[in-house]
Order: sequence, then C-alpha cells, then structure tokens
Amino acid sequence: MIKIMSFNIRMGLANDGINHWHCRKSLALSRINAFKPDLLGIQECCDDEAQAGFLKQQLANYDFFGVQRGGHSGAAMEMAPALFQKSSFEISERGCFWLSDTPEQPGSLNWDASFPRTCSWFRLLHRKTRKKLIFLNTHFDYQPLALVESAKVLLAWVRKNADTPMIVTGDFNTDKQSKTYRILTKYLVDAHPNDENTFHDYGRIDTDCPIDWILVSPHFEIKSSEVDHYHENDLYPSDHYPLLATVQWKL
Repeated sequence: MIKIMSFNIRMGLANDGINHWHCRKSLALSRINAFKPDLLGIQECCDDEAQAGFLKQQLANYDFFGVQRGGHSGAAMEMAPALFQKSSFEISERGCFWLSDTPEQPGSLNWDASFPRTCSWFRLLHRKTRKKLIFLNTHFDYQPLALVESAKVLLAWVRKNADTPMIVTGDFNTDKQSKTYRILTKYLVDAHPNDENTFHDYGRIDTDCPIDWILVSPHFEIKSSEVDHYHENDLYPSDHYPLLATVQWKL
C-alpha cells in the first residue's frame, strides 16, 4: 500500500491575520503526521525558514525537494515541493520542470499565466516491493489558457515516461468539468472522483470546489480516498483541505 497526501498549505507570506501560517503551522503539521503519507505533495510553500525551513526540520524523515517558481532567485518565492518517506522509498533521480513552452528553462512563463509554475518529481524505488514509480507534484496557474496548456505540458511529460507507474498530486485551480481535467484524465485516473470541496477559504466557502487532485496511472488500484475536514473551532490547517488516498499496484 502507498499512502498519498496533496496539501495546499497557503503561502506563509500571505497577510491572513488570525489565519497566518504562524498561527496554524502546528495544526497543519499535525494533519500530515496523523495520516503519515508515504508521498506528500505540498503547494504554496514559501522557500524561507518560516515555512519550508519549518517543514524540513519537523519532517526530517522525509526527503524534501522543490524549486522556487521563479528559478533560483534570492527572494522567498513560492514552490511546490514533493516529499517522500525515506523508510518507504529509495531515490534514483529527481528534477523540476516549468509549465511553459520551454519546460527546462527556470522561471519561464507563457500564455496568460500570472506566475511561473513548476512540477517537482522523483523517480523512486519502493523498498518493500522493489517496484519503481514516478511521483510528481504541481500547482497550476488560474488563468484559463494557462490551465489548458499546462495540462498539455504535464500530460506530454507523463506520456513520455509512461513505461513507469506514476502518481501526481496538485492544486489544479479548476474543477472536474474543465478541459484541464479532461486532458489529464485521458491517461491518468482520479483517485477521488467526486465533486467534494477542497478549497474553503478558512471555512468561508462551502460550495463544491474540488481543485486539489490526486491522479494515478492505470498501474494502480485505488483502495481508499478522502478529504480531511479536520479543524479546531475556527482554526483551520490551511484554506484548502488536505486530500488523502491509498493505492496499491495492480497484480
């Protein structure tokens, strides 16, 4: 079995008042530790000591890899890091590409995208079964053309590596009636195929807004999935609910 979590933690630099990262970081960490995912995709993580540094220190049993979306700049830029449990997997390779016409160019930006966007990935060997997989984590832009073109870039990368089982996590910034979703699910399978809300704006939105997805290649059987709605009174771990899934290789 492989346990997967996708979690948009809301960037630490956001001016969120009582919902600032400093107020909720322990609660966010507790949800990760409660599920103990083997694979963890995080979105909206600032590459600074307050957010990325905190997670690296507190999740020392994970390998953490992400690249600032603007490339290797000096600013505390947002990134979409991928993490895996060191006790569950061995790493053979890791990398990052940009969702643009020039995916290998750091900080590249195309279409109508508001910001550069990345996809972090690992090639892994499962210690128990000795089977290989690729784990990817991403965060799509919210502009209409960028949503569609980013899906095409990601699907092209997936198909190029289709001989290896694949798991993708991300905040895709669009719903499951979108062209973006249709493009990606031509090959990948939705591990939580319903319209259950994941973005809630700290409890202020209760409509169907399933923008966080876990997608897997046909090599996997989906055993369970759920949205984690845990909060403590008015304090939420993030403005997104974490999405959880458990899968296993098909025989």
